[in-house]
Amino acid sequence: MEIKRGLWPVVLSVFAYGWQVMVVPNGLTAASPDKTESTLRQLLIESDRVVILGDSITFSGRWVSYLTCWMETAGTSARVINMALPSETVSGLSENGHAGGKFPRPDLHERLDRVLRISRPDVVLACYGMNCGIYQPFDTGRLSKFREGSNRLHEKVEGIGAQIVHLTPPVYDQRPDKRGPAGSTNYDAVLEQYSQWLLSKRQNGWIVIDIRSPMKDSLKLRRASNPAFVFAPDTVHPGHEGHWAICRAVLDDLGVPGTWGTQQAQHLLPRVTQRLEILRNAYISAAGHSRPGIPQGLPIDEAITEANRLTKMIRSDE
Repeated sequence: MEIKRGLWPVVLSVFAYGWQVMVVPNGLTAASPDKTESTLRQLLIESDRVVILGDSITFSGRWVSYLTCWMETAGTSARVINMALPSETVSGLSENGHAGGKFPRPDLHERLDRVLRISRPDVVLACYGMNCGIYQPFDTGRLSKFREGSNRLHEKVEGIGAQIVHLTPPVYDQRPDKRGPAGSTNYDAVLEQYSQWLLSKRQNGWIVIDIRSPMKDSLKLRRASNPAFVFAPDTVHPGHEGHWAICRAVLDDLGVPGTWGTQQAQHLLPRVTQRLEILRNAYISAAGHSRPGIPQGLPIDEAITEANRLTKMIRSDE
């Protein structure tokens, strides 16, 4: 087995997952509670495959593109694979009449085994919650489903020897003139309780990045000078500035200096985004799913060939 130069001391662990042999960095085992900024940052940079899971916010991928641009500038050799799916929940819940009655919300757990088998991740970043409360008032039963689904996801990822990083739900950007799918319900307060539960899991050794609190603080600050400012025009799906706020919150948790911003990403962004979309469509299609309207991707071998071509161009531009 080849081990990259510069990797911290490692413990080699073999996991029964097809032919794959995983290398787990020492100090970053599933039970380790003392994750630091430097080791988490190093984990992303030195992994071979980083898989992203989530709903439509993550599927659209802008924050993932920015994060991947930073990884490229930091010298990664990782393949980032965005396998998020619009409308999806980790809770397995769906409201009556979702999508006009055309289809229920997809449940991550219907496809999770296939996703992990096909993508073979070293690291998984997961961002769920926005859809999991199904835009209804707070209910302990729905929170329980979110907790159960998150625990199942965590256990499945660790069960294949990979590391999982959870992100708290983004802000639900409700305004008096734009209530969104939650109507008069204070849905952001519902998501706050989901977020607090996730953050409480840090005491159990979970890696949890809080994107929600920095987003709320940033939104409050921006609205103080411009009351019309919004992160998500439709209350749910962030625009450009909302996606950057998500990415910046992740970078802050990784200890990346605040001087690294969108300007540093611009020259890489078009090709990084193109590569992410090619791999996303290919891997999601190969794993299969129950969500109509998702573009059919290339066969994985063809997608990887095209992604490798773009990677050479991306890394030669630095």
